[in-house]
Amino acid sequence: MVNKETKTISETKYPPLWIALTPIIILIVLLSVTIRIFGSDALSGGSQISLLIATAITAIIGMTSGFTTWTEIETNIGESIKGIATALVILLLIGALSGSWMISGVTPTLIYYGMQILSPLFFLPCCCIICAIVSVMTGSSWTTIATIGVALLGIGHVMGYADGWVAGCIISGAYFGDKMSPLSDTTVLASSTTGTPLFTHIRYMMYTTVPSMTITLLVFLVAGLFRSTDTSIDSLLFSETLRGTFHISAWLMVVPLISSVLIIKRAPSLITLFVSAISGAIAALIAQPDIISEIGRMGTQSGDINQVTALFKGTYITLFGATNITSGMPVIDELISTHGMGGMLNTVWLIVCAMTFGAALTANHSLESIMHHIKKIIGHRFNLITSTVFTGIFGNITMGDQFISIILTGRIFKTIYENEGYESRLLSRAIEDSSTVTAPLIPWTTGGMTQATILGVATWTYFPYCIFNIVSPIMSIIVTSIGYKVYRHKKTPS
Repeated sequence: MVNKETKTISETKYPPLWIALTPIIILIVLLSVTIRIFGSDALSGGSQISLLIATAITAIIGMTSGFTTWTEIETNIGESIKGIATALVILLLIGALSGSWMISGVTPTLIYYGMQILSPLFFLPCCCIICAIVSVMTGSSWTTIATIGVALLGIGHVMGYADGWVAGCIISGAYFGDKMSPLSDTTVLASSTTGTPLFTHIRYMMYTTVPSMTITLLVFLVAGLFRSTDTSIDSLLFSETLRGTFHISAWLMVVPLISSVLIIKRAPSLITLFVSAISGAIAALIAQPDIISEIGRMGTQSGDINQVTALFKGTYITLFGATNITSGMPVIDELISTHGMGGMLNTVWLIVCAMTFGAALTANHSLESIMHHIKKIIGHRFNLITSTVFTGIFGNITMGDQFISIILTGRIFKTIYENEGYESRLLSRAIEDSSTVTAPLIPWTTGGMTQATILGVATWTYFPYCIFNIVSPIMSIIVTSIGYKVYRHKKTPS
């Protein structure tokens, strides 16, 4: 049986383009209907069902047409989910970290002092720059957004900015750093997949990344200068309410300091996030024991459990569950509510379903068919770079993961770039300008769902304000098309 299936697959040609595109078109239609009916609740289950239905259709088409077998589909699904296992654990730890940093007072302290330092007029560009610096240092857009990003969102909310604007600033800065940091997984992956030396890759990205960030900062600067001066929240009242709810202290900055040391020492992400989350929980026990005790006693009579049990239970709930603290100010209540690890489960569910769909497409050879047709139109440099950029974006849309998109795009175009005489750094840059930065703009990708969950802002809400992420693919096409710094093969890249 195994030999029969192996023979069938080895002799299979690419499916026709209309067959390859059918599952993708069906998915787009299903997601459009789901989002229209469920709205912001679509990611709580509706989108996942749409992905599974599209996966089933892909499998049926592939098997009935003879382009794949169930064994290959099942194997691909297993390998795909195995490949994101670490990412799923990171998501859960980010949920725990967000909860412990909020309840411990770390995030409220950052918000409290940040409100006194940052000017409302220049908040947007400053927010973007801060996230860019932190992300370059950490090499992780996810960690940046889950820590300093959450605090900046709170500050922006107090200053009267719409959540979409602030989230766009945070994501723009975080992905700039993710792209340019030698510690970033995506940066290392893009350079290694294409065979480009890491720092050659980073230096070459500056030709498109610096102009993109310049445009981004100018947009944010103008938006801040021309914003309405009226704020919906009294910042003084907000500060006092925040101080009245939490014990605000500069000593709480020891927690992010510990995280910074681990980052500088290049500790693995899992270790850094776990230690950061536990440090926040310990800080909560020391600085906010009354809040922890209150959380532990929720749903019980005050005399039913002793103080030690309440503190233990409250600490655990802070890490894994939802918390709602009453401050007397609804805006703050909404800001400081947490969801812990449990709040990330919809994200995990969505990612698993998206990876399942991508695996079925791969087993069906649909992606190979689509890319085979793309290769036919490649000739001029403009067509080459445009095809690369759109393939990176297409990979995110169909497979729901930027890492797989990076690998797929690199494998498809590496030989083409070599045959056309272009250095590999042109390809590696195009991949980062597309696969990496557009991931958070698509609701069902790992990046899109993660950032929407962490910030509590829907993807379609922050999408128009992620200026850097929108401009980067366009800038990549423009700069390459005009021939600026486009190099041919050299033994030692400059």
